[in-house]
Amino acid sequence: MEFALNAENKPVVVEDDVVVSLQYTLTVDSEVVDSSEEDGPISFIQGYGYIIRGLERELYGMRAGQSKHVSVAPADGYGDVDPEAVMEVPTEELPEDIPLEVGVELEILNDDGEELSAIITAVNEAAITLDFNHPLAGKKLEFDVTIVDLRAATPEELEHGHVHNEDDDEEDEQD
Repeated sequence: MEFALNAENKPVVVEDDVVVSLQYTLTVDSEVVDSSEEDGPISFIQGYGYIIRGLERELYGMRAGQSKHVSVAPADGYGDVDPEAVMEVPTEELPEDIPLEVGVELEILNDDGEELSAIITAVNEAAITLDFNHPLAGKKLEFDVTIVDLRAATPEELEHGHVHNEDDDEEDEQD
């Protein structure tokens, strides 16, 4: 892939197949719910759907060092709340070791063996209500982002669809 490169031979702007290092803070309903401040920037290949599409779309054309505020509607974030993703389960069908309390998060295997996350939203004597919607479904997401660095993805990263960090390289050498 051909990019516009700077004097350091790095891509100039965010575009598909560019590795983006991004510092971010996510705010929902005026509350910070996630931030890269403690763990440092995240890195991903632009255009591969690693981050939510509404944010990814807004990063195109940004340059290293540039900051931006991005508002993402539910449809471009974690989706709208799906009423069909809420179900009641009789308490007798639940393992005894599950704490039957509102707010408890559970990992449940579906009939295909996939692990799904659910939150208990209601409890009564006969049943509990499980919500399989993402906790941020139906929410407007407010991001404050800074592009920390840009670089071309390696052919191996493009083939695998994700960024390889230095630890991955060391593990590959040891194999």
